[in-house]
Amino acid sequence: MVIQKTCIFAFPLFKMERDTFYTLLWAWTILGLAVFVLLLFIKAPYGRHSRKDWGPNIPNRLGWLLMEFVSLLVFVLCFLFGPNGIQPLTWIFFALYTFHYVNRSLIWPWRTHTAGKSMPLVVALMALCFNLVNGFTNGYYFSAFAREYTLDWLTDARFIIGAILYGGGTFLNWWSDQKLLSLRRGGKKGYFIPRGGLFRWVSCPNFMGEIVQWTGFAVMTWSPAALVFALWTFFNLVPRALSHHRWYRETFDDYPAERKAVIPYIL
Repeated sequence: MVIQKTCIFAFPLFKMERDTFYTLLWAWTILGLAVFVLLLFIKAPYGRHSRKDWGPNIPNRLGWLLMEFVSLLVFVLCFLFGPNGIQPLTWIFFALYTFHYVNRSLIWPWRTHTAGKSMPLVVALMALCFNLVNGFTNGYYFSAFAREYTLDWLTDARFIIGAILYGGGTFLNWWSDQKLLSLRRGGKKGYFIPRGGLFRWVSCPNFMGEIVQWTGFAVMTWSPAALVFALWTFFNLVPRALSHHRWYRETFDDYPAERKAVIPYIL
């Protein structure tokens, strides 16, 4: 069953040709692979890996806001101002994407124990560029080049499997973050060994959850832009998980030897 598109704004921000858009996706994927290789050898200098030789710093909460809010803003603008109108079912994808980034940019920074901490400005700017491109490609795809999502898509195996993965990954990411936050309740400072749940098998189930979440989003939308976003999530978070895992093992003599970094029994 075909559902009529709606056009909220009569004048789109701009129009990009399909070939240009897909060339951008290919170039972005290749760059992501290069960044993945680079991050295997260079630790991102923030959090437990903070260093003072990466230039000026900014407050952590400001950094989080700058990094994450841009993806929310650009995605919303490209989705609403796209040239071809909005398919009603894509509002589901709009809600899932914005849900994540509202939490990451406007809620999460004020729930973490980051008061008085800072991060290098260059790290925040690199993350801002990453989120800017991902927000644009995903928002613009839905409003310009998306497949036709009919009501039958809601019963398609890709939508169902993707929704399960997205929901499961979101829950795992949220639960893991809650577990890490709980380690510092009561004014505790420093780092501790997290235990319980998937922490039994991996050091970074929060990163695992985010990878599963965006893989699910790519499957349920069957979107090349979402696929590239999922790949970039893997490219970015797996090296970070490996760095965290090495840090845990070097810092705690009693760190569980059976744990992997991000994928149980594998990696």
